[in-house]
Amino acid sequence: MQPRRIRALSGAFRRSALLIAFALGSLLVGLTPWLGTASTVPGGRGPTPPPGGVDQQTAQQSPHHGVAPANAMEPTAPVLDRTGWTATASDEETVRENGRAANVLDGDAATLWHSRYSGTTAPLPHSITVDMHRTTVVSALVYRPRTVGVNGRIGEYSISVSTDGRNWGSPVATGTLADDASTKTLGFAPQGARFVRLTAVTEAGRRGPWTSAAELDILGDPGTPAATVDLPRTGWTATASDEETVRENGRAANVLDGDAATLWHSRYSGTTAPLPHSITIDMHRTAAVSALVYQPRKDGVNGRVGTYTITTSTDGTTFGAPVSTGTWRDDDTVKTATFLRPGTARYIRLTVTREAGGRGPWASAAEIRLSGPAAPAVHGSWSRITGFPLVPVASAVLPGDKLLAWSAYALDRFGGSNGYTQTAILDLKTGKVTQRRVDNTGHDMFCPGIAMLADGRVLVTGGSNAQKASIYDPATDTWSTTTDMNIARGYQAMTLISTGEAFVLGGSWSGAAGDKSGEVWSPDTGTWRRLPGVPAVPAMTADPRGPYRADNHMWLYATSGGKVLQLGPSKQMNWITTGGNGSITSAGTRADSQDAMTGNAVAYDVGKLLTLGGSPAYENVPATRRAYTVSVDGDRATAARTGDMGHARSFGNSVVLPDGKVAVFGGQSYPVPFSDATSVLTPELWDPATGRFTPLASMAIPRNYHSVANLLPDGRVFSGGGGLCGDCATNHSDGAVFTPPYLLNADGSPKQRPVITGGVPPRAAPGASLTVSTEGQVASFVLMRAAAATHSTDNDQRRVPLASTATGTGTYTVSVPADTGVVLPGTYMLFALDARGVPSTARFITVS
Repeated sequence: MQPRRIRALSGAFRRSALLIAFALGSLLVGLTPWLGTASTVPGGRGPTPPPGGVDQQTAQQSPHHGVAPANAMEPTAPVLDRTGWTATASDEETVRENGRAANVLDGDAATLWHSRYSGTTAPLPHSITVDMHRTTVVSALVYRPRTVGVNGRIGEYSISVSTDGRNWGSPVATGTLADDASTKTLGFAPQGARFVRLTAVTEAGRRGPWTSAAELDILGDPGTPAATVDLPRTGWTATASDEETVRENGRAANVLDGDAATLWHSRYSGTTAPLPHSITIDMHRTAAVSALVYQPRKDGVNGRVGTYTITTSTDGTTFGAPVSTGTWRDDDTVKTATFLRPGTARYIRLTVTREAGGRGPWASAAEIRLSGPAAPAVHGSWSRITGFPLVPVASAVLPGDKLLAWSAYALDRFGGSNGYTQTAILDLKTGKVTQRRVDNTGHDMFCPGIAMLADGRVLVTGGSNAQKASIYDPATDTWSTTTDMNIARGYQAMTLISTGEAFVLGGSWSGAAGDKSGEVWSPDTGTWRRLPGVPAVPAMTADPRGPYRADNHMWLYATSGGKVLQLGPSKQMNWITTGGNGSITSAGTRADSQDAMTGNAVAYDVGKLLTLGGSPAYENVPATRRAYTVSVDGDRATAARTGDMGHARSFGNSVVLPDGKVAVFGGQSYPVPFSDATSVLTPELWDPATGRFTPLASMAIPRNYHSVANLLPDGRVFSGGGGLCGDCATNHSDGAVFTPPYLLNADGSPKQRPVITGGVPPRAAPGASLTVSTEGQVASFVLMRAAAATHSTDNDQRRVPLASTATGTGTYTVSVPADTGVVLPGTYMLFALDARGVPSTARFITVS
């Protein structure tokens, strides 16, 4: 096999090349391409690529639909050249066939490595180790199963890396693969390594104790550093080998001004300065640095950095060996260079030896940032990557420390109405993932509405099979059907209401587009009741695509008396009643916010919500950094702007923590479905006491369109998914668990936390008084509703602080509110918190 190279596509070409359109039911989704002509003049602006990280509330809107991007087939990280590599295995078959480990590197998919089966069969697990004979940044292993036959396909797996072949440490990734012949990309946090080891724990089809592989590849630096945080740029200066000051302001200082519209440009007036060009950042203090983030110019293509070298210095005079070298693609996405040898430095120098498109001897940069290692007690930490046999597009937290996830009829693609769904369950105690295809409901549950019912079951409605409704019962691990909805829907919003019924509104993505008015499902009859007095129109955004996009993913907050506040993503908020024919009336606007589609809202306290991000249209317009609080008092909803996020984001996910802070994960500064461009890899934490966002440890893998996040019963957060676009590079069939800083000491060890030892019944009525026993000091108790997420929306999230009184050493009387508009019926996680805000592991309790 010849080494594969990453194709370089310009930003203009990426948006105008062929696009793959999916047929969604009777709706044919098309694309209006964005075209431009690149200037060949160094200072010429050419086409304007999508702005990134801009707080722009009003923008030119252009339609774009649910299609895979033109560069979907490109790997998001370079496939490393395998020249000189060798492979060894724990065992291999050499008698009855040529099953040697070396076959995974020969470029011939017809040859394979196979575990030993002649004589005495070698038992599982089996492992194969690739030695690259050089240390480089690696971020994924690509596994291609055998092309003939099925035996030995890998099921459960783990991946470990090493710099010396002796010290391996904990696995960097674990998971379960689907039993099919498709090529699998198994990602992990980028890091320097020479050896990569794949261990097969089970055979995918449980056919025998065998393992096989046709080919193995390794991906290099994806430009997404892990376990880092942005370093504050206060007091920094920048100098360059040369800069343009005559025909434009192309000074080096522009890379530090926070404005992506300004840039450093190499000199081209008079005598053009030849390559190489360099720019040096002086932090004016020494700091641990592990990555450089490069944002290309937003107003043209000339000068985009192609081949580069990064060196560091403590004195500005002596620069050591390169800490990173490589070649960036010729596009407008933000790039990251992960340092092979992170260390302490004051000066960081980026040297450009080739312009990405070969257009001329130029270099340019809009912004440059530096990242350093995360401090666990301040920024939290990430677990290893867990692989799923599907893209987790929807997810729900279940009692018994389980996480339910599902995608569509296929593991990595969608389309049509196929009548079945691929599901998986992650066991949070063991880390194992099991897969199941659900056929008995006749329901393709892609892009559905979800509501957690009063008895702990999960109601899933519409999507690809747009009128269907299915119920998952975690107590019996079974799926069943309920009555079809009156209105076919997809991308609809749902919430349980205080009566124990489920309310649904909107959803023109599936079924005929139009006014998808509200309806209510009764748990007593299992039937749906129309609400003709609740049309969707007042709750729509002004998306140029009309109802198809304008009534999607609404933010709903249920209150007392069966009422619901619809507080977004439209800038107009509305009160909804669900009795009789129902009604919808204005609740005012969300302060000065514009429409914020693909943003989200989360209830962080009783009657208090935080809304974050989003964009004026579903896609192809800049996202916002803005966040707002909405306070609910009786029939009044009052919105106010709070602190801005550090990053603009759409398609992100937000999770309220037991201490009332809100963590936001992933998203894009310029939303484009099925794309990893403009990804935001830095999560943030909002503190209601200050209204400010602070950065958290960066993510290893982008989480954008079709990603999810859920609070787990141990106080950590699952973040996963993204993609579902077929044979593309942005399918992220995996997830990782984030440990918030409230659980960690400065050295990364776990903090001592309180323990609930008893007094939590499996069920309790609203208004109940509980006698809870604990170990360790406890300052407060809180109920966190078990929640379900999809498409950036989780209307099930709800945090309810509880009144409690100490009645003895380690004994407390804890009161559950009587108002079901405060404690919606359903399953909750009860946490005890100490005075530092450190939560216990939760006990599940169903309040109904």
